[in-house]
Amino acid sequence: MIALILGTSEGREILSLLNKFTDNILISTATAYGGEILKNYKYQKLNTKPLNKEELSNMLKENQVNILIDASHPYALEVTKNAREVSKDLNIKYVRYERPSSAEEFKKNKKVVFLEDYKDLNEALKNIKGNILNTSGSRNMDKILDLKLENRIIHRVLPSVKVLEDCFNLGVKVEDLMAIKGPISKELNKAFIKDYDAKALILKDSGPQGGTKEKILACLECDIYALVIRRKKINYEREFNNIENLIEYIISIDH
Repeated sequence: MIALILGTSEGREILSLLNKFTDNILISTATAYGGEILKNYKYQKLNTKPLNKEELSNMLKENQVNILIDASHPYALEVTKNAREVSKDLNIKYVRYERPSSAEEFKKNKKVVFLEDYKDLNEALKNIKGNILNTSGSRNMDKILDLKLENRIIHRVLPSVKVLEDCFNLGVKVEDLMAIKGPISKELNKAFIKDYDAKALILKDSGPQGGTKEKILACLECDIYALVIRRKKINYEREFNNIENLIEYIISIDH
């Protein structure tokens, strides 16, 4: 059986192409919504809750998985760490699908600043006065709040009840929240930058599907800083940035 960890929109494309030759697939996604959007695909088993390492191991053993495709988000480091370790322990072939970067092409631009971690925002914002737009997601909001930055931070988050509850529980004021489902266009990014009079925008390098390029171009056209939280570099044994190549490889080892 093939296990597929989904955490990105490309996961559905991978599943669709896998369905052309098999439905002997176990799907694992972290949310009920993730399962809801897979109704029209073929698979044998579906998990829709976050799993720790032990739970993942038990699930893969119970379903006699021999190939694990990790298509989790580039910043879901714990998911990937557990998937790699469990695959090694169970002698399962681990294959990583990694979204291509959209930010690296801008690394020579002085307005695009790459940061290794959220704590580096202290230094990056030292000489930037004014409002900051945070588009790096609600899961990392606490890291930004813990820095107690002097700037006003406006957080752009998903419009879900749970996300908004989490924001309020962290003490974020309603006037510092903007709820919208991305990715959004360059022009809409520019409109938000202008409307909030933002002097910098915080983002992750979430690739083409994450709207990274549109955010950076909006920053450059508005002449403000794009502060990019860099991906952690991981050396995978088998990594693909192209879905068709990934599927060809899976077919070659599953027959």
